[in-house]
Amino acid sequence: MVHALLELSAKVKAKGEGEGEDREEKRRREEMRRREKTDPRIDRLIGDLKRISRESSAPLWRDIAKRLEKPRRHYAEVNLSKINRYSAENDTIVVPGKVLSAGEIEKPVTIAALGFSKRAVEKISSRGKCVSIEELMEANPKGSGVKIIV
Repeated sequence: MVHALLELSAKVKAKGEGEGEDREEKRRREEMRRREKTDPRIDRLIGDLKRISRESSAPLWRDIAKRLEKPRRHYAEVNLSKINRYSAENDTIVVPGKVLSAGEIEKPVTIAALGFSKRAVEKISSRGKCVSIEELMEANPKGSGVKIIV
């Protein structure tokens, strides 16, 4: 019985000594979570999207801002074939990431994205229109009739 109590008190002491390390690790993790975007354009875009969302009561822009706050490795990479499959004529599409050129676009659509590959811009320009998310946000602050494709 005495032996068990000694072991228990040793464990408690060991735990108390290691607390500083746990706090330090927790502080590091919190610091990593609070890290800002290194691209000032994206940082500014996220702030503008949130502001427009509040002013216009448009949840679409808030949703896109949340998607862009995530790490870059989680951004959408959408091929033209997917946009063609899920869009109708004269639709307005937002891609919170990059549009890639695999596939063809057969309908006139307006596509707003964070970035486009060179071939995607060529293919889209033949039928539709490429714009930045900032341009679409200014042209349509309510976000009406806009589809998000990820």
